Order: sequence, then C-alpha cells, then structure tokens
Amino acid sequence: MSGRPGGYSGGPRGGMMSSVDFYRRIPKDLTESTSLGAIMSLVAITIMIVLFVSETYAFLTTNIATSVVLDPDTTELLRLNFNLTFQDLHCDYASVDVLDSLGTNRQNVTKNVEKWQLDSNGIRRIFSGRNREVKKVVQQEHSASLEEMHEDGVHAVVLTRDTIDEFIKSHEMAYINFFAPWCIWCQRLHPTWERFAEEVEYEEMPVGVGTVDCVEQADVCRKYMIRAFPSLKWFSNGSNKTPDYKGDRTVDALVDYATRMVHMDTKYKDWQKAAADKGEDAVKPFGREEHMGCQISGYLLVNRVPGNFHVIANSVNHNLNPSMTNLTHTVNHLSFGEAHRPVRMRRNLAKVPDEYKQFTPINGESYITREFHRAFHHYIKVVSTTVDFDKSPSVPTYQFISQSQSVHYRTEEVPEARFSYDISPMAVVITREGRKWYDYLTSLFAIIGGTFTTLGLIDATLYKMFKAKKI
Repeated sequence: MSGRPGGYSGGPRGGMMSSVDFYRRIPKDLTESTSLGAIMSLVAITIMIVLFVSETYAFLTTNIATSVVLDPDTTELLRLNFNLTFQDLHCDYASVDVLDSLGTNRQNVTKNVEKWQLDSNGIRRIFSGRNREVKKVVQQEHSASLEEMHEDGVHAVVLTRDTIDEFIKSHEMAYINFFAPWCIWCQRLHPTWERFAEEVEYEEMPVGVGTVDCVEQADVCRKYMIRAFPSLKWFSNGSNKTPDYKGDRTVDALVDYATRMVHMDTKYKDWQKAAADKGEDAVKPFGREEHMGCQISGYLLVNRVPGNFHVIANSVNHNLNPSMTNLTHTVNHLSFGEAHRPVRMRRNLAKVPDEYKQFTPINGESYITREFHRAFHHYIKVVSTTVDFDKSPSVPTYQFISQSQSVHYRTEEVPEARFSYDISPMAVVITREGRKWYDYLTSLFAIIGGTFTTLGLIDATLYKMFKAKKI
C-alpha cells in the first residue's frame, strides 16, 4: 500500500477529504528560493508587525463621541449655583431677585443665599446675612408739620458746597442728614430730624446738626459717596466716622445715638491723654472702617423656562442714588445642576476632553463698569449634558455659553447686574466608543492576508521581469 509521504492514506474516504483541501501542498522540489523573495518576505514581516501594533493600539484606545437628543429630563426645577463679588456695593443694599416667563417674581431672595461684607483688600470680613430679612426701621410720626416746627427758627442747618466744610471744622462733632427731596424716607425723616436738632440744642450737646440736599448739592454728595437716601453721617474732629447710622428714625433713638457718640469721644480723649503720658497710641473707639464691597453666594431653584436672576441695589429703608450705584462685579463661580457630583461622575468627567466641559466658562471673569448709569447683562444658553461611559444611570450636568454686554440705564433707574438664562430643549450625550473584538480579528486577518498577497504579487512580477532580462 502506498500513499503520500507524511500524509494521510485511508482509501476512498481519504481521497474524498483530499478533494476539499484548500491548502494543497506544493512539493518542495518544485519551489525555488531567490534573494528577491527573501527581501520581499522580510518586508512583508515588517509591514505585518507595524500594522499589527497599530491595529492593537487602535483596538485598545477608545474615542469620545457626542450625540444630540431631546432632553429627557422632566424635573420642574433646576439648581443655579452662584458666587459673586461686588466691589462697590454694600451688603445692606444688595438684593437678589428672580423672574421668569411663567410669571415668577421673587424679590430679595434670602433662602440659601449668604452675604459677606468685604474689606478694602476684598477679603471676607463680616457675615451679613443668611435666610434673614432686612429689619425695617421705625419711623416716627409727628402731629406738627415741618413748617410749624420752623416757626421758632430752623434748628437743622441747611448746608451747601460753600458752607459744609466750615460747618464740619467749626464743630467738634457734627451729624449731617444727606437727603433727596423726592425720597419718601427722607420726607418722613424731615420732621424727626428737625425735632432732633431742637433736642440737641436743648441738651446743649456739642454737636452740630445739618442737612444737605443732594439734588441741589450733587457734587457734595459725590464727594462723600452718598449711595442711598437718607444717609446719616457722623463727623468727629473734621473726619467722617463709619459705619453710618442705620437704626430707628425716632427722636429718642437719634438722641441716644448722639449721646453715645459724644460719650465715646470724651472717653477717647481721656484715653488719648493717658496714652500720651505713657508714650503710647490710644485705640480709636469708633466703628470699623466700612468698605462698600459684598460677596454674595448660594443657590436658587429656578423653573426650567427662560428667566433671569439679577442683583440690584435695593433697600426697604432707603431710596438708592442711581448716579452712585456701581455694579462692577467678579463671577467667582456660576454653574447649573447639582453642586456636588458623585465620585463615579467625577471620574468620568476627568476622562472627557476640555472642549466638552464648558460647565463654568465665566468663572474668574471681572466685569468693570467705568461709567455712571451702566451695568453688565449676561445672556446664558444652557444645554443639558450626560456623560454615559458605563451604561449606568448618570446625573445630568449642564454646559453653557455666555455673552455679556454693558447696558445703559435712564438717569432715574437703578442699574442691576442681570443673568438671563435660557434652557435648551436639546441635550448632549457624551459616550465612549471602542472597537468590537470581531472587528479587531477581522482587521488582523485582513492585514496578514492582504500583506502576504500583495507582496506575493509584487514578488512574482519582479521575478518575471528579472528572469526575462536574463534570457
């Protein structure tokens, strides 16, 4: 019995199997090795290795893909987080208001909002409120009119730009009411202030009581930085002592305040004398330096409809001076959605390229108002964004873009720093795409077979060309 060397011999069945052999062998004595074939084999192996490494790297590397879908979020409210610094606005006058297209109109929002008074270096110094309404001061009613009180003479001296400096210098202590005739709070204070001036004279207190009309004496009020009416300023030895009086506006309250200030001034002189004898400096008894800076932070729950929140200079006890309202501000932080993200989401976001992470694009930006009656408005487009890397439920985040411009206000209007937002009905889904294992295997087979076949054709062509030349 004979058979193919090294092969299988099994009669008719073996012959049938051999007929479907895709990989038939060519006897070795029928093949020919050449130098050209060796070179092409090395080239083929090199190309296969390079393509194999590249394909494997591509298989192990994932790509970031995005798609746009209708926003599936059906929650009614959206959290808006903010931290703003106003360099020239007192916390007492800072009001956060919210309006939207559904008719929501919330003024002076205090829930979840904190205010910090800043010093001249912009450092937080005094906590100025949390979930707290501003206390309304007590206004005193008088049976006699202001004209009737003036029948025995004007006791509160009317001051002008020509007389105020001399008035302050000529009185050891002075108490001055800066007012505007159109201010309703000033109109209610006039009789009380006149009666207070009479009491000061009657008690023979060393205090000069005066008034300044900020409409007629606008340059004087700009000099003393009058931002709200009425402003009651205390002067001692020619200098203004801060903070300004913000208590009840009754004769008794004003007299009590003046008495305490006179007493403090007298004690300070005694301290000054005793300290001078010891060669030391006396500690000033008057209040802290008051700087008009305020940091406002917190969050709002707003409806998922177009709307705005704005910070406006407002007070329940004063009328603001529009010409002295400066809403220069810095956006320390502004974002939408939950402030604290789960650990898994933070890890996923760390893998997302920066161009897909526009969650806080205006953080750290300052918007400086250099002219009167102007303020910046910000127009924000919000887009829900979901990072879906591991196919598990994900909390949506929110990207946004913002356009800002300085807006002019009429002379009688108080400027406001406005943040208008519009939530897009579309959402962006960020996914991570990788290649399937069968796609990888297919590519490997294509690389091996394609390289082998292509270089085999090239080798055959070159072999025939060189062989023909030899003949």
